[in-house]
Amino acid sequence: MSRKNLSRRDFLRLSALTAAGAALAGCKAPPPQVVRETVEVPVEQTVEVEKTVVIQATPAPEEVVEISFMGWGGTEEDTGVRSAITVFQGAEPNIKVTWLHTPENYAEKMLAMVAAGTPPDTAFVASDYYGTYCRDGLLLDITEMLKADPVVGASGYFIEPQETDRCTWEGRWYGIGSCWVAPHIYYNADIFDEVGIEPPSNDPAKAWEWDYFLEVARELTVDTNGRHPGESGFDINNVARWGIDWPQWWIPVHAAIQSNEGQWVDPNTGLLTLDQPAATEAIQRIADLSLVHQVAPQATVFQQLGMSNTQMLEGGKLAMGVDGSWALAWMHKIQATLGTAVMPKMKRAATDMQAHIHCAFAGSQHPEAAYRWVRFLATEYYQLLFLRMGLWLPSQTPLMTPEGLQKWMTLRTSATEGVHPEGYDLIVTEYVPKYGHVLYMPPGWPQVGSIVQPAFDAIWVGDKTAEEALAEVVSDANAILEKEAG
Repeated sequence: MSRKNLSRRDFLRLSALTAAGAALAGCKAPPPQVVRETVEVPVEQTVEVEKTVVIQATPAPEEVVEISFMGWGGTEEDTGVRSAITVFQGAEPNIKVTWLHTPENYAEKMLAMVAAGTPPDTAFVASDYYGTYCRDGLLLDITEMLKADPVVGASGYFIEPQETDRCTWEGRWYGIGSCWVAPHIYYNADIFDEVGIEPPSNDPAKAWEWDYFLEVARELTVDTNGRHPGESGFDINNVARWGIDWPQWWIPVHAAIQSNEGQWVDPNTGLLTLDQPAATEAIQRIADLSLVHQVAPQATVFQQLGMSNTQMLEGGKLAMGVDGSWALAWMHKIQATLGTAVMPKMKRAATDMQAHIHCAFAGSQHPEAAYRWVRFLATEYYQLLFLRMGLWLPSQTPLMTPEGLQKWMTLRTSATEGVHPEGYDLIVTEYVPKYGHVLYMPPGWPQVGSIVQPAFDAIWVGDKTAEEALAEVVSDANAILEKEAG
């Protein structure tokens, strides 16, 4: 994933454009009123919607106001957002939401809008940009409105302390997490049956040890002559099936670092610790899946084949693939028996725990209406839309109970057309909330990323070891982060 790196000067300049809107951020709100209604939604399901009318210190809009909502996403997310807008506008007839679907070059287009003095009223904000946006005054402070909200502001509504950890900056709330997502393993169960190996488990207590994982990945990797990595004559240029694909971008890599009891960022200082032994060892192990063990394809293999990891899993050219939980939205459709599992452990079972934040911008001319929309996106109704299609995992504790799971989890078996493989409830209730680790980049990361990424590029192709490459850049990166913090 590549994004344009934004300088401190850019953000300082943009902050000046939104200073007037930021003055609205501290207004307190009396307690909202809650009503219930049943709404027909355009996704062939009837959902009881809890509609909160938030009474602000200033009157609710008596005339129609328009707010914009900017976000990325594929077909599934686009469809879900449009459905939600229909429901929201039915409940809030004086607030019209314009969906600015921006699936490409999102960060650049966002910056251009803010620089022009026309930021969106509300938007997705990526986890690697959120801290920088908060620091530079781009986002609306929703703390008091959230505290007064009897639904999304209620104690125990969200998984804690992760929700507060990701959403607050210097003790103030500037957004609400959309959901949770996490990388885990997808596998073609038909291949495991064929070779006679028991597949990995969804239970984190049964996570494979790293060495056993490598042993299985070697057995599952085979060239066109039937040879495995390590055997004489194995042809790396003519592999019929790969054992594992572990993507080399920051979310799957952070999961590996956490499994090795390392950190990407020191939570106390906000500085990078990528050059520390626990981190470099984990990163090197991911690189060595391709460079040494020859069980994982390089990125060029996907390009040469013209196939995605989903297509390779379906066609039997890939046995296991690490991908985000969001990929279940399309992976469940493959014409093969799909299984899921927790990732192998180095020193402990662990995964990354992520998601974008729904935010209102400080420059919005309608901050109260913007908050109404942002909090609607944190209701059970909206989360259920994406849980049912396999795109999201819940961030709301009621949706993780046995009763809550029944509202959205549908098993996909040979006899049913559901979305979620058998045992997936353990990913939801055990793996993510208990073994997930949140990484939200420190302010200044957009600039620092341009220094760190070339080091990773050198690691993945084998030009340098992780220890060598990261030792060369982390001190420079941290110098920038320290300057940004000052």
